[in-house]
Amino acid sequence: MTAVWSALAASPALTPIEVWKDPNCGCCKDWITLMEKAGFSATVHDSGNQAVRARLGLPQHLGSCHTAVVGGYLVEGHVPPADVRKLLQQKPKALGIVVAGMPVGSPGMDGPAYGGRKDPFDVLLVSKTGAGSEVTTRVFSSYRD
Repeated sequence: MTAVWSALAASPALTPIEVWKDPNCGCCKDWITLMEKAGFSATVHDSGNQAVRARLGLPQHLGSCHTAVVGGYLVEGHVPPADVRKLLQQKPKALGIVVAGMPVGSPGMDGPAYGGRKDPFDVLLVSKTGAGSEVTTRVFSSYRD
């Protein structure tokens, strides 16, 4: 029994992430699976994501099919798990990170149905400007191959 407790104590704690998605979206489920394999523990709400996205202040044009919150940051769309980790390590003053739309080849949009296709995409860091609801973006990570 001591060996079991030692193994449990040595394993890193899972990072909680809360996700809002459409109940019928397969690519959202695939993204959540990838996040869980990368050490996140997902709480999933199958209620859609438009209301939570609006509540968090993310403009519609930066939206995707699912919205997550982790460590106080918004994560929108098919963001690679490594970029979520990078965000949590760097702790920038920002609303969060997004992959707008649903680029083929991004995490969750990369299964066999896509035939190995990989479209280029950027992960954007989203920040609020001033006291208003305006946001600015800059490239956080770029995927071009």
